[in-house]
Amino acid sequence: MLQFESGAPNARIISIQDGAWYAIATLTTVGYGDLIPVTYWGRMLGFVFLLSSIGIYGFVIGQITIVMRTVKENKAMGLNGTNFEGHVVIIGWNDFSQSVIGHLIAAGKKVAIITKDKRDIELIREYYTVNEAYTLYSDYNNFELMEKSNIRKASIVFINLHDDTEKLVYIINMKKHFNDLNYVVTLDNGNLKSTFHHAGVTYAISKNEISSKLLASYIYEPDVALFSEEIIAYAHHDDEYDMKQLQVKEDNPMAGMLYDKAFFDLKKESNVVLVGLVKMVDGKRKMLKNPEEPVTIEKGDYLVLLMDRKGHQRLKRLFHIEEGL
Repeated sequence: MLQFESGAPNARIISIQDGAWYAIATLTTVGYGDLIPVTYWGRMLGFVFLLSSIGIYGFVIGQITIVMRTVKENKAMGLNGTNFEGHVVIIGWNDFSQSVIGHLIAAGKKVAIITKDKRDIELIREYYTVNEAYTLYSDYNNFELMEKSNIRKASIVFINLHDDTEKLVYIINMKKHFNDLNYVVTLDNGNLKSTFHHAGVTYAISKNEISSKLLASYIYEPDVALFSEEIIAYAHHDDEYDMKQLQVKEDNPMAGMLYDKAFFDLKKESNVVLVGLVKMVDGKRKMLKNPEEPVTIEKGDYLVLLMDRKGHQRLKRLFHIEEGL
């Protein structure tokens, strides 16, 4: 441009700086109009700049769109990670895990869901907000990527795979990477409970065993069965009951109190029934079910309580803590 314009009458592009300014202003479609070519070949070259600006502008917009799409997809697939702590990590998504998650979120528990099917992500987002559930798209054996779920700070990991054999093999492999975590599985074959416990599973639950107990209870004591089904789930309404466990913190008024006195005080003040106490003995949890002998409640113990939703609200004001581990 400088070669064509320099020396022409009324030329305005007479230096390299002028040429660079004109090229940039034209290619970016700004077009201030302060510098224009006045010669024939200068204007022909100007046409080239004008036509080139369309491609460059389209390229820039395309690149921005790709970056924004990538950021959105990475966020949707959970690749940005989560800062959840004390949450539940669920490996595997299906109707059963959806039912479990519904109860957990109703109880105020945050959940991280790991799935290897992209189609699950949109479905999960329809049910839960990002503040309730974090979703990670990952192969189940990609343990490095699994760190994105902040799994090391989870309260428990629920292995929700297809069959018992697959769950057992997966647990053994996972323990090599995350040995100190608490694991829970549901079993189709209740005879495998001890096998899973030896493999490092904290809680192994037989679905058939629970179903058969509940069915038998419905047959010969249906009212007890109805109440049992109610108390193992979160109480959604004021007249529904729930079984909860609360940890005794240092400033808890029950710390240092005898079990019997706590029983009567909780019933009188909050309409809450104390049914048991959990203590740590030699690093293991020991459940004392409504103990007959004198027992002192200590810091770090867990109180097992039966209450309705109103009682729960009263306890929150009294203990200043949510239920759970």
